[in-house]
Amino acid sequence: MPDIKAEYLTCPIRQVISRFGDKWSLLVLYTINERESGVIRFNELHRHMSDCSQKMLSQTLKNLEQSNLVARKVYPEFPPRVEYSLTRTGQSLMPAIMALIAWGKEHFNEVVTR
Repeated sequence: MPDIKAEYLTCPIRQVISRFGDKWSLLVLYTINERESGVIRFNELHRHMSDCSQKMLSQTLKNLEQSNLVARKVYPEFPPRVEYSLTRTGQSLMPAIMALIAWGKEHFNEVVTR
C-alpha cells in the first residue's frame, strides 16, 4: 500500500466530504430532512430507499451517527423502537445539500446525459 501524504490526511475538504460523500449518505440526510416531524424510523427510511440494502442502510446510518450528522434514539420497548433525526450539525449541512440538489436539477442534462 503506498504511503499517504500527510497533507491529504489533514485536508478539511477530503476529511469532511468523506463523511457523507458516498452513494447513500446524501439521500439519507435529505430523506430525514424532508420529514415534517424531523424523525424517521429505520423501516420507513428503507421504504424510501428500497434500492439500498438493509445492511448498507444500517452501515450508512452508523457512519452518519459517528460523524455527528444523525442522532439515533432507542426506546426501551419490545420490540425496540429506533428513530433517527438530524443533529444540529446535520441540520446546518442541509442548506448546502439543498443547493447541490438545485444545481443538479438545473444542470442534469449537461452532466448526466453526456
